[in-house]
Amino acid sequence: MARRSGRHAPPGRVTRVPTPADLAPVAAAVVRANLTTPWPYHLVHLASAADDVRTPAELYPAFHTSFDWHSCVHMHWLGVEVLRAGHADAALRALLGTTLTAGRVAGEVAYLRAHPAFERPYGWAWAARLAASCRAAADAGDADAAAWADATAPLAATVLDLAVPWLARVELPVRHGVHSNTAFGLALLLTAADDLGLTDTARRLREEAVRLYGDDRDWATRWETSGHDFLSPGLAEADLMARVLPADALHAWWTGFLPRPLELARPVRVVDPTDGYAVHLDGLNLSRAGALLRLGAALDDPALRAAGEELLAVGLRALDNPDFVATHWLASFAWDAVAGG
Repeated sequence: MARRSGRHAPPGRVTRVPTPADLAPVAAAVVRANLTTPWPYHLVHLASAADDVRTPAELYPAFHTSFDWHSCVHMHWLGVEVLRAGHADAALRALLGTTLTAGRVAGEVAYLRAHPAFERPYGWAWAARLAASCRAAADAGDADAAAWADATAPLAATVLDLAVPWLARVELPVRHGVHSNTAFGLALLLTAADDLGLTDTARRLREEAVRLYGDDRDWATRWETSGHDFLSPGLAEADLMARVLPADALHAWWTGFLPRPLELARPVRVVDPTDGYAVHLDGLNLSRAGALLRLGAALDDPALRAAGEELLAVGLRALDNPDFVATHWLASFAWDAVAGG
């Protein structure tokens, strides 16, 4: 694929949102490449002594490729989702079977228990979502996924066990548009808990969401976008509340929180697509598109859905960027927007 320029063309009206089946061949190739790319790797590990400095594969027996831990986790999630969508890829299936084993994932669980703030909350959220996708694939009759679901169930249990008491201690949510954003992580954790049938955990997560965000009003869209964002703090919060509140309450909350949402539907451009931080803005287009599409459905608002479709068309162009700063993560956000919308 040719390297694209930093300037996005103006968005045109989209006639059809791509389906997961449309995206599956590209996504499968991205996942295969990621799961076989051990270096470069951004290692985040608090070493307790000189002999605690180890390689990623030693620290993370399942998730030691794809540039960093959380990206490796959501690349596994994407791989499972591609197979769930009906895409036949024996090589991808074999790669997932190599890493999603009980023994390897047990090593990840042990690390998380020993380092309870590691990857909080972003990596936690993708780990729970991975387990939920494995379980859904298993329930649909995928025999390989049944083994993956059994292997990853303790992973989901671990991150949810850590997340619930942590959230109870949070007085002020993190509202930055990067990994530390509380609303995005909480939304994925909540959905995973629902999908896994963990009713009590899901209830407690909903209670924390209402406590942290239920009284928010008049989100300042004019201050939102910064140069390293890949999440919209305002839309991430609204996307969470759409998973928490019943329809009538959601409409009332939304009207008071984000009365001018389409200010957040304007695409942003990446000037240097080889800069790992600048390319976050490609992810911002995709995450905003996904949130707008989901909110359009939840609020029965055609204008939000149309805005999400147009922004998605811009965001999907980022998949033409062959640089590893883009390929280690953007396909997961593209799939989330397409499948969730």
